[in-house]
Amino acid sequence: MADDPRLNAARYRAEKAAREAGALDDEESASNAPAREPTARDRAAYVETAIQQATRRGEFDDLPGAGKPLEGLTDRHDPDWWIRRKIQSEQLTGLGPPALRLRVEHAEFDDRLDAMTREEDVREYIEDFNARVIDARRQLLGGPPVVTPTRDVGAELVAWHRRREERRAAAAQADADAVESERERRRARRWLRRR
Repeated sequence: MADDPRLNAARYRAEKAAREAGALDDEESASNAPAREPTARDRAAYVETAIQQATRRGEFDDLPGAGKPLEGLTDRHDPDWWIRRKIQSEQLTGLGPPALRLRVEHAEFDDRLDAMTREEDVREYIEDFNARVIDARRQLLGGPPVVTPTRDVGAELVAWHRRREERRAAAAQADADAVESERERRRARRWLRRR
């Protein structure tokens, strides 16, 4: 006897229908009769009934996206749509072949460096990046070719210092502008009080 509730429900419905039709006269013959496997039609009827009952109970009301078109429907077929959606919804990073990961990291390189505050950290990150690029070039695992260039440590450190000084100068200028605008507001208030 299977413990599958769907099979048990289908058997019950079949036995009940047979009893109602008069095919089975007593309970003993029903228990001795071999159970028949539910057909595709029985399974479809069971699923349809479950959906209708859930709809009547209101279990499908207020679902996210109700009344809106499905996202990601386009004219072209993408067999990997589900994995792309999962990556987006979970905001997963670091997936894919090394060549693609290094390309993404190369595009975000300056921002990653600018987030660091110590020169030692910047130097260590650049050296690690270069080592990973060289290692990816040596691997023969297939996939897209590694076209990401290595970075010159000295040149990147000079550029990092220059960007850092520019940010400091911009922050100082913004502070000076804020102080000046506050002075202007005070002058305007004094002028208005006099009148």
